[in-house]
Amino acid sequence: MFTRNHLTRFGGVFLLHRFFQRLRLRRRFHGDVDFPQRNNTYTIPEMLLALLYPIILGLGRVETTELLRRNGVFQALTGLPAYPDPTTLRRFLRRFALRGVPKLRRLHDRLLARICQRPRPLRRVLLDLDSTVLTLYGHQEKARLGYNPRQRGRPSYHPLVCFEGQTKDFWHGELRPGDAYTATGTVWLLQACFRKLPATVRQIRVRADAGFFDYKVVRAVEASKGKFVIVARLTSPLKRLIPGLPYTEVRSGLAVAECQYQPPGWPHPYRFVVVRKPLPEEESAQTTLFTMGRYSYHAFVTNLRIWPLAVYRFYNDRAAVENIIKELKADYPLAKIPTGQFAANEAYFHLLLFAYNLVNWYKRLCLPAEYHAMTLGTLRRRLLMLPGEFVRPKQIPTLRLPASLEQDAIIHALNRIDRLKT
Repeated sequence: MFTRNHLTRFGGVFLLHRFFQRLRLRRRFHGDVDFPQRNNTYTIPEMLLALLYPIILGLGRVETTELLRRNGVFQALTGLPAYPDPTTLRRFLRRFALRGVPKLRRLHDRLLARICQRPRPLRRVLLDLDSTVLTLYGHQEKARLGYNPRQRGRPSYHPLVCFEGQTKDFWHGELRPGDAYTATGTVWLLQACFRKLPATVRQIRVRADAGFFDYKVVRAVEASKGKFVIVARLTSPLKRLIPGLPYTEVRSGLAVAECQYQPPGWPHPYRFVVVRKPLPEEESAQTTLFTMGRYSYHAFVTNLRIWPLAVYRFYNDRAAVENIIKELKADYPLAKIPTGQFAANEAYFHLLLFAYNLVNWYKRLCLPAEYHAMTLGTLRRRLLMLPGEFVRPKQIPTLRLPASLEQDAIIHALNRIDRLKT
């Protein structure tokens, strides 16, 4: 009883380990993210991998990594001879925040620049901006009261993020105090995104919600010769203007219009596209920020030269970034803040987003097409959390997995990883 110490429930992690080997991730950590340490029980690559694997495997809190310390098969599959305890991981995060985060971000950017060109060169880039609220429980540095619709009165962080809308790759982001206004830091973030663009890119498009309705944001996109669609904030002058526009009905009550309008403080007029929808009878008497009379209105400022309905449809595809953020909170531990120190939490934020991109690249470059849109939660159930037995027939280390519906995907992934050029 309790003698089978060569079993694991993380059998599928060997594929991820092979992918990391192909990326030469450990070597890159050693060469690019190294810094002096007083305690060298664990190398920096080992510590970083010991943080990345639990993020991917769904062990959302640092304390739960204790499970991996007691799983020798996991350690054998991932090349980690031992596994640090939670206290060691937290201490490392604090040291890493001061010395390693800028180096990790540069390494992340270099890998992104190479892999965003796979499987084909990137010609058009689609940058989706968003922010989200991370409610805090405890005493964290830079916890502030700000916009928090679900937990009013609770302090939070308010990260700003940007994803590439076609590949779904994370492109850039910052962890901010909870009282940061949505657009705060957006110009700097956009400029950082533009600097990362490979030379093959010929077209830049940006999508953002009403929190980014700011001329400074528009100016930053125009300065890079980019195109944009941003939800307009329905100010009083705009609300007075849009009901009287000439609308064209396009289908079952949906109507579109456009006009040139100069918001207060903007240097000249811009093209505004307005979409009008009829309200259900029971809602027609209500008037909110987005409804007037019997209709709801959605307004967008844009410099795209396409039909108004196409502008609306183009923006609606941005819903994918909202789904990514939901996934980061549900399947990744974005909403689980590991320490009370802001710099250490910022370090974890960037490690988490690096883990997100590693998984995204793994799906895109190694797995069959039907896996590309899978959330991490589904990928765990299908490919990562597989029961495995580690044996040594004739002294050859061998992982035995159960026969399953995923065996074709596993073979496909092994072949793709072996052929992968990095």
